[in-house]
Amino acid sequence: MRSIARLPFMTLSMMLALSSSGSDRIRIGGIGEVHAQGTDYAGRVTFLDQNWSPEDRLQYYFTSQGSAATRYDVFLALEQANSQELFRSDANMSRYGLVPSPADPTYNPDGLPIGIAKAAVAEGQFSGSWAGLTCAACHNGQLEYKGARIRINGGTNTALNMQAFLDGLDDALAATVADPAKFDRMAARLGRTDPSSREELRRWVSEDAAATHIYRHKTAVMSYPVGPGRIDALALIHNQVIGRQLGFAENLRPVAAPVKYSFTWNIPQSAWAQWSGVLPDPVLRNAGEAMGVFVRTDLTSPTVAEGLFESTIDMRGLIKLEDLLRKLAPPVWPESVFGPIDRAKAAVGKQLFAENCGSCHSSWPHRWSEPRLEGRRFVENAIVKADVIGTDTTAFNNPQFQSAASFQHGALAQFLPSAPDGPSMASNPELFGVLRTVFFTMELDKLGLSHEERLSAHNYSPFFPDPQDPPPAVPAYKANPIEGMWASPPYLHNGSVPNLYELLIPAAERTKKFFVGREFDPVRVGVDMSGNTGRFEMDTTMTGNFNAGHSFENGGGPGTIGRLLTDDERWALVEYMKSVPEVPAQVTPNGGPPNPVRAWLDPNFYHVRHPGTYTGAPQLAGATDTAPAAKPQ
Repeated sequence: MRSIARLPFMTLSMMLALSSSGSDRIRIGGIGEVHAQGTDYAGRVTFLDQNWSPEDRLQYYFTSQGSAATRYDVFLALEQANSQELFRSDANMSRYGLVPSPADPTYNPDGLPIGIAKAAVAEGQFSGSWAGLTCAACHNGQLEYKGARIRINGGTNTALNMQAFLDGLDDALAATVADPAKFDRMAARLGRTDPSSREELRRWVSEDAAATHIYRHKTAVMSYPVGPGRIDALALIHNQVIGRQLGFAENLRPVAAPVKYSFTWNIPQSAWAQWSGVLPDPVLRNAGEAMGVFVRTDLTSPTVAEGLFESTIDMRGLIKLEDLLRKLAPPVWPESVFGPIDRAKAAVGKQLFAENCGSCHSSWPHRWSEPRLEGRRFVENAIVKADVIGTDTTAFNNPQFQSAASFQHGALAQFLPSAPDGPSMASNPELFGVLRTVFFTMELDKLGLSHEERLSAHNYSPFFPDPQDPPPAVPAYKANPIEGMWASPPYLHNGSVPNLYELLIPAAERTKKFFVGREFDPVRVGVDMSGNTGRFEMDTTMTGNFNAGHSFENGGGPGTIGRLLTDDERWALVEYMKSVPEVPAQVTPNGGPPNPVRAWLDPNFYHVRHPGTYTGAPQLAGATDTAPAAKPQ
């Protein structure tokens, strides 16, 4: 097991949100009614053509992954700590950066915000209905500009402030436990008038309050605010699973490496996912994310027969969400809202991109891997070592990247290899290896999938008990495909560069402190830094926030990836990035096109130009000098 459990676990793009109705009257758990703040949604949101139907959007927004932050009824009827206004009101959820959504009788009957879903657990110790997260809370964006709202499906929710939300939820639950009047109003909203149902509700509120308080004050403690659009996903997953769920406070580790929520189009089609480029298997990636955002799992019972691995996780929902992302197209720049693209300038930028950026970042029709399981190919993007790209490396201090056996293992010890005197401690990768090989496998087995469905669930990547492919390089960062990158500021993995223009200047000249505004800047293509639409100040001098690396300057050296560009060249590149993709609803085929551009035959591909930088690269000697290079769109 030690040889196949060495992969670092999922980059969580962590999510937390629970919210409100778009109608004047909403149903509370199908029991009673409550008045909520009305919201006029009609005509206020522009949806770009990303190859999703309205039903696809709703399924992505509200398909459960099994997250169980609070009991469903508790969340619907919970008041804010210092008022009688519902915590889930549109106004309050918007303050935390969640996007309100109108009620839908099929997918969102109680008018929750995007990314909050109802998880129904039929049996076991976690039976009941829960309110929790879906991918869309973090990985679905909305850009605002002069009153217009542009929905970016699968994009970055730059406004979502997870830390502030946790604080508010903890305060609201604690106030309800402490204040009999608040509890009485909650019980009345839910129609719980008899003593037994009131006592059950009181137990639910108390348990949810205790769990949230621990998450806020143990799991998610950070020495400074991370602000909107970011979270230390890796540390939170480790702390929630290896610390809290496994039952060992000594397993907790510092939360110190915030990363931004990534866009999700073209990710299922990519050979490697996450900022660190370490995971190809969506089961491991998505189930890990779910466990970090309030999936409840029993990791302390002595045996499976006694409840070990009982959970609220919804593996079928996770598979459905991944299927939706496979047909998601990147968004096209809406010229009617953000202004027209200067096509002549963009043409100049296209050539500059090919010369300076194209060896790492792919664009349509992309560069493709050699065939894998069932002949499937995947988009190859450069996985560039951290000492080359030069960006902040704090994320690699997380336990997922460490091999030291330094954690208590509790009930998971029975699944670890036995030493002569028995196992003592285990590493994070070994413990998550148990979840992958035992827990996730058990959950998939329950679904009764066919062999083809099982292959598809893993997106045709090797899965247990077959050996796993090694990650290309660690520590390293993945260069994402560029389509729709314009829609996901701020930039770099930690959100330390406010706009595309500053991504193209020498790193030393970048803004060191800037406000992260909610208004979109269509000129520099980034966030509003004025402080007029957002008052959180991003300080790039703090650990985890450094904005070094990915620098264009003369002289070379670590962190310098290209020559010094002229100002006209920078603006041409910005204009080109706005123009990609050119075709609406252009979906990258999952598994590869009929006539792929083969990455390892492309002499311009970063890893062909720099042999030995990609572990597991195919050996295709002698063919590279005749292969066509992938061309930017």
